Amino acid sequence: MSLILFGHHFSSYTQKVLIALYENDTPHDFRELGPETPQHVAEWQRRWPIVKFPLLVDNGRSVVETSIIIEYLQLVHPGPVRLLPADPLSALDVRFLDRFFDLHVMNWVQHAVGAALTGDAVKREEALAVSRQKLELAYAWLEGHLADRTWAAGPDFTLADCAAAPSLFYADWTHQISHAYPATRAYRARLLARPSFARAVEEARYFRPFFPLGAPDRD
Repeated sequence: MSLILFGHHFSSYTQKVLIALYENDTPHDFRELGPETPQHVAEWQRRWPIVKFPLLVDNGRSVVETSIIIEYLQLVHPGPVRLLPADPLSALDVRFLDRFFDLHVMNWVQHAVGAALTGDAVKREEALAVSRQKLELAYAWLEGHLADRTWAAGPDFTLADCAAAPSLFYADWTHQISHAYPATRAYRARLLARPSFARAVEEARYFRPFFPLGAPDRD
């Protein structure tokens, strides 16, 4: 098997790439990173000393950064689901939305999670307050954007939705999407019902007790 993905099932960015792989039933070897798999950790660190995951390896070639990995998959291992439109301007819209979910949603989840992991109660509450404020702004923008849309960029499932699924999943745990945003809540529900993301969520279920902000008893 030529494709190897190093990552962790509870990682939002690992899930982002797994969604793309599952959408096209792309064969790959998943290598979980953790204390139980030191051999995988050693190879991952050797191939990518920046030590960020996921990392895709294709016949010896290392590919990093989730958006780049998904574009690479479309170029080198295409499948029936095209995650980047052929039209350049449409593709630009998808790339913008991909960045929106990574930078303006998931980034603030990580900000709150990172502070919680310090064990400092003051840092935790300060970071959570900032993250809630930023996520509220993101939800408000997204609510207007999603009007009359099935998926983030329109009628087709794309790279943007690969980014949105784990971002909104964990964001809702960090600062729940209120009923003031029905389109955003409905979009999150559609993402959860998508077989590719439903599989990623199920694979990560075991790790929920480790969510430092306290995982709610719901998806």
